[in-house]
Amino acid sequence: MRGGDSLTGELFSYVDLEARVRRDHPLRAIRVMVNEALVAFEREFAALYSPIGRPSIPPEKLLRAMLLQAFYSIRSERLLMERLEYDLLFRWFVGIGVDDPAWDHSVFSKNRDRLLEVDIAAKFLSAVLAQPKVKKLLSSDHFSVDGTLIEAWASMKSVKPKDGSGEPPAGGAGRNAEADFHGQTRTNDTPASTTDPDARLYKKGKGKEAKLCFMGHGLMENRHGLLVDACLTLADGHAERVAALHMIEPRADRPLAITLGADKAYGTEGFVNELRAMKVTPHVAQNTSGRSSAIDGRTMRHSGYAVSQRIRKRIEEAFGWIKTVASQDKTRFRGRDRVG
Repeated sequence: MRGGDSLTGELFSYVDLEARVRRDHPLRAIRVMVNEALVAFEREFAALYSPIGRPSIPPEKLLRAMLLQAFYSIRSERLLMERLEYDLLFRWFVGIGVDDPAWDHSVFSKNRDRLLEVDIAAKFLSAVLAQPKVKKLLSSDHFSVDGTLIEAWASMKSVKPKDGSGEPPAGGAGRNAEADFHGQTRTNDTPASTTDPDARLYKKGKGKEAKLCFMGHGLMENRHGLLVDACLTLADGHAERVAALHMIEPRADRPLAITLGADKAYGTEGFVNELRAMKVTPHVAQNTSGRSSAIDGRTMRHSGYAVSQRIRKRIEEAFGWIKTVASQDKTRFRGRDRVG
């Protein structure tokens, strides 16, 4: 018998949210790990909030919602709150009931910024990585590092001289002044973007156009290709090597030497010597294009060097996810802190 096309919803539902999420859904395993990691932040959360006043969004629910925003590539807090209003899976993961209203997007943003100011996101990642279920997946001996450009949410038209000479003419109704940039040398010392002052002009190589960019950096363990650290810096020629040293240094404090795989852009004498001083074996690709390389036969003769060079390329999979799935090829945020 054909069922009726009734558009009226039921007034009551007796099905629990727990029963509406299938048993093999990947978010179930993730939620268990997240809840276990959040227990360690009880004191830090308590220190962030006043004991009196109106209750805020619980920080635990805030972090779970931020994870969903990353997993499902939701580009704004407004859309996240809209999804949380009608999506039962989101409500189950965050921990709010069917009848509870979703938060206002501006309130959510203010509470999120409070957590970002104390670097809770990085601490939360460390807490997840320290769990026994996750820790056994990670290598503590072999790592790879790389960097990638994140295009800023700013137009090249927003680049103006810092001395103010690029302001629109008086009476021009906001119209930009006529200018011909051909033949001009533009560096980060003279102009800056008025839309995002933290963005820097950078080009990937000779013959490439310069873009307003940030530079993202990732540190990967080589056993399963999982990122164990990440950071964002201003875009310049030294950022990759400085960020790599910053991320590998805490992991180098151990009796046995560890290895760090990287491409030939990291093969400078200063970087290689810094790694060796930390007791880190530099498995950096040798530069064979004519420029002198700090990597010689002493390092390349070991079988582990070839393994590191083969596995280090897997970090591109993480960058590919960030840029395509998470839509960060051109970020939607402004300012180094927000993009980071």
